[in-house]
Amino acid sequence: MLRNIHIRDPFVLPMMAENQYYLYGTSGSETWTNFASGINYYTSPDLQSWEGPFPAFRPPMGFWADRNFWAPEVHVYCGRYYMFVSFKAQDICRGTQILVADSPQGPFLPISDGPVTPHDWECLDGTLFIDGTNQPWIIFCHEWVQVADGQICALRLSDDLKSAIGQPQLLFSASEATWSQEVNSKGRKGYVTDGPWLHRLASGQLIILWSGFGEGGYTIGVARSTSGEILGPWQQAPKPLYAGDGGHGMVFRSFDGQLWLAFHHPNDFPHERPQFVPLRESESSVEIV
Repeated sequence: MLRNIHIRDPFVLPMMAENQYYLYGTSGSETWTNFASGINYYTSPDLQSWEGPFPAFRPPMGFWADRNFWAPEVHVYCGRYYMFVSFKAQDICRGTQILVADSPQGPFLPISDGPVTPHDWECLDGTLFIDGTNQPWIIFCHEWVQVADGQICALRLSDDLKSAIGQPQLLFSASEATWSQEVNSKGRKGYVTDGPWLHRLASGQLIILWSGFGEGGYTIGVARSTSGEILGPWQQAPKPLYAGDGGHGMVFRSFDGQLWLAFHHPNDFPHERPQFVPLRESESSVEIV
């Protein structure tokens, strides 16, 4: 049962050929510690009964990071499985590194020397986006702890996903959303951006789900690209998609065709659990059914 799985940042990979859903996430018990053992996964045939955890990634000897193994996502790309994970070490900036495996079960191994996000930036929650010309991008957060007003950025990747091309492009900042509120954590104030997720609507329009903080606590908002392309410009929806102290959402489609939002709720340790709620598309956004 989902209530027995203590993870944050849930990510669901449907594998129809196996009649299995794979669930990845940040290990809840290790989220805020100075130690991380790895990344695990769970499996289910129906999104209700789950087996696991099973190991997907364990850091190899000499791996640069030792804590905050956050927000794993697994994307099928060119016939292989690529995991995007945020990592951190003492006195080293947090960044998203890309791992690869021949199966959604792993074992996942690094394909580059360190993160693909800028090494002098505090970055997290990288996700894969393929544009209309089949060019891969990583969309990620430039963290509020470094820039105060958290940012969502886009960075082109090489075709093999091993390296970045060019410089990051700013898509938008957290304070651009009218619902976004300033947080005060450990004496530091700012506006948070977390967990970007790209979704192309049936209408062809492109939206980003992202998380920050609003009146209801941890919150999921939506931004729409007015050009339909990754570089925008991006327009923030005036009202959040979800404002009940839950966030870091992603969208997946179940085997029967239903669209679902996966996120964790509540946002306080140690009570975080994965949540799945059905979604409905409109011409320019999504809404919870």
